[in-house]
Amino acid sequence: MENWVIYILNGLYFASFLFLTSLGLSIILGVMGILNLAHGSLFAVGAFVAAWLVGAVGEKTPMIMFFVSLFVALGVVGVIGLILETSIIRPMYRRALEYQLLITFGALLLIEDLIKMVWGGTAYYASQPFTIMGNLAIGSNQYPLYFLFVILVSIAGGIGIWLIMSKTRLGIMLRSISMDREMATAMGIRIGRLNTLAFGMGAALAGLAGALIVPTTPALLGIGMDPLILAFIVVVVGGLGSLKGALVGSLIVGETRSIGIVFFPEIELPLLFLIAVIILVFKPQGLFGK
Repeated sequence: MENWVIYILNGLYFASFLFLTSLGLSIILGVMGILNLAHGSLFAVGAFVAAWLVGAVGEKTPMIMFFVSLFVALGVVGVIGLILETSIIRPMYRRALEYQLLITFGALLLIEDLIKMVWGGTAYYASQPFTIMGNLAIGSNQYPLYFLFVILVSIAGGIGIWLIMSKTRLGIMLRSISMDREMATAMGIRIGRLNTLAFGMGAALAGLAGALIVPTTPALLGIGMDPLILAFIVVVVGGLGSLKGALVGSLIVGETRSIGIVFFPEIELPLLFLIAVIILVFKPQGLFGK
């Protein structure tokens, strides 16, 4: 029983990164209709920013700097998202899907090269927060408190996005654009500005997820590719543009990955793709897609 508690908590930990990443992807896809292949590189920028800031301080005040680095990574990646949308993505709205895929893939390569130019090919480590937070005793097992911290941050982020989307005027306008762009335009909503804001918001969530992963994983070139692939699986399972789907899809993928690593590690990743294929066959729009 103790081991199963650990497995479930590990699944929630995996799901936390996937939820933040896929939530940003869902916002961009749902509001703008853009399938953003550059989302993984935005995740990587958040990881490098946080790891660089924590490493620059060293052992002096690592926890304070780590909390600061989360907000800095969120802000920096959000601004990059705003610049990316206005300069590269915006001309692609009226183009066919293949043009959108090509331009966002080109943005991915561009950001990866910028990461290499700024931080080089060196791995950046920021394990101090993980060590300082210590462990929680679960029976005879020791469970890292940092994992629980990540779970709480993802819950707070999800609640924050839900409140914005359901309780504020901004959220109502974003939802109206996702439902009927022509009617939203006729009602006087400035779609261009809201598209930029939605892209920046989605990018910021990816940056936050990247910043949260560096205490357990070094920031390396290509660190954003696996989260991007898994986030697409989450979106397929949960439904395109659905916030509830992002949550449920993340839980399914996270728990499946956690249990799969323990019992059948050889087919852990193919199993996730199998789940996505089954969903596409029997419910192509996803569990909560429309």
